[in-house]
Amino acid sequence: MAVRAFWAKLPKGALLLCLLGHRQYPGLLIKSQVQALGLGGVHSNSLSWSRLYRDGRPRGPLWRGKKLIGKEALFVISGLQRFKEDEEKLNKFIKSHVLRLLKMDMVGVLAELERQNEVFLALKIFLVIRKQDWYRPDVYFYKDLIMVLMRSGKMDEAMKLWEKMRSENLFPDCQMYSEAIRGFLKDGSPADAINIYEDMKKSPDPPDELPFRILLKGLLPHPLLRNKVKQDYEELFPEKSIFDPPEEIFGAQ
Repeated sequence: MAVRAFWAKLPKGALLLCLLGHRQYPGLLIKSQVQALGLGGVHSNSLSWSRLYRDGRPRGPLWRGKKLIGKEALFVISGLQRFKEDEEKLNKFIKSHVLRLLKMDMVGVLAELERQNEVFLALKIFLVIRKQDWYRPDVYFYKDLIMVLMRSGKMDEAMKLWEKMRSENLFPDCQMYSEAIRGFLKDGSPADAINIYEDMKKSPDPPDELPFRILLKGLLPHPLLRNKVKQDYEELFPEKSIFDPPEEIFGAQ
């Protein structure tokens, strides 16, 4: 009876719109669609029938986060996480399941592991990807994984991957240089930060201001190193100003 009363209250022409909407989205008539048809006065209980119909998709964050990953890829992610503490079983699982994945599923597994901060497993999958026939050197294959490693404080692993990337004649972008410089400064290794800076100067891309500013701030306790970076910065960005602290704080600059 509630359904019959609902249809009786529809204005002229609304029935056709609802039927068309139902055809495109079977079993689903949301409140905003009803309000758009001028049915704001219909009691909400008369719409309760629509909640009985589902289109089969999961609801909530689980669906939004994984809707682009196939079922086989999700199975592989689960298996990798299950065996990550057992190197032998993990390698067997990679041979029996990961190597069977299609290109997009394998890339999806890598992206999801990076998203979940599973750096050890992500590195394993990345090394598998590099051996595939379809693999072509691309800085963006490296970028997310290197960034995850650096933000996790795993600078040694990140730099091994960095060297592999450079061996393929790939240059990092500004964000990667900035993160590497920040990571080494945070790790108390200003000399390594300077090495990244020297590599950045060889990049074919135009220099960006951000890594310079990170380095200039981090090198305040090291005036000799800072002065060279400051000179380069002033030549590249003559219209920009640099904050220099009083000499008594860190010594003469």
